[in-house]
Amino acid sequence: MNGRIAVVTGGTGTIGTEICKHLAASGCRVVALCLPGMPDCRLDDWEAARKSEGYTMHALGCNVADFDDTEKTFKKIENEIGPVSVLVNAAGITRDAALRKMSFEQWRAVLSANLDSVFNTTRCVIEGMMDRGFGRIVNISSVNGQKGQFGQANYAASKAGMHGFTMSVAREGARKGVTCNTVSPGYIESPMIMAVPEEHRAKIVAEIPVGRFGKPAEIARLVAFLAAEESAFITGADVSINGGQHMG
Repeated sequence: MNGRIAVVTGGTGTIGTEICKHLAASGCRVVALCLPGMPDCRLDDWEAARKSEGYTMHALGCNVADFDDTEKTFKKIENEIGPVSVLVNAAGITRDAALRKMSFEQWRAVLSANLDSVFNTTRCVIEGMMDRGFGRIVNISSVNGQKGQFGQANYAASKAGMHGFTMSVAREGARKGVTCNTVSPGYIESPMIMAVPEEHRAKIVAEIPVGRFGKPAEIARLVAFLAAEESAFITGADVSINGGQHMG
């Protein structure tokens, strides 16, 4: 990717870190964004860990659910590092509850973090990408945005809405060299999933035809493929990567 600058929101999380590493390995200069105050948003520690693995990356704190903070952060990136050519929206939260017990605050928090954030970041980079004639936007959705999930009306709605956004941006950027695609992972190995009681994890795995959870590196490899210059004919797609758990 010849030094193109890639920004990954949620970039210091389990999947986000793997995405950052794969993009760096493909030649990108990577900037990871994370929400200040969160356990995985220890900027110096994260940068040092990547350096020990042979990568030089930047990490910045940013509340991507807040447009003003997002705009300020992206201006800082452009002024101090350079124009953004690759954007991966991997930030997201859950606030699970049955709909009849879900508060408006739970609904709004998830929609803001998962969907408003995608508008905020994309709005900050789309014009520059189109002006320069190159851009790759990859939005990380979820299998639960494709099929729904009990207790996740807010999360499923945010992730389903993400692909509608993807398709619209894909149409807008197609003639200007800007692609936009969705990646919809199934259940992936992470501290969150491993914290689920073993009995419940076994039930989840039983629903996955390949018989295991996905690996963060498998998601990252797909993202890096979609971000490549050679993937210019792929846009507006929702690529499932769920071990066959949901097909269609």
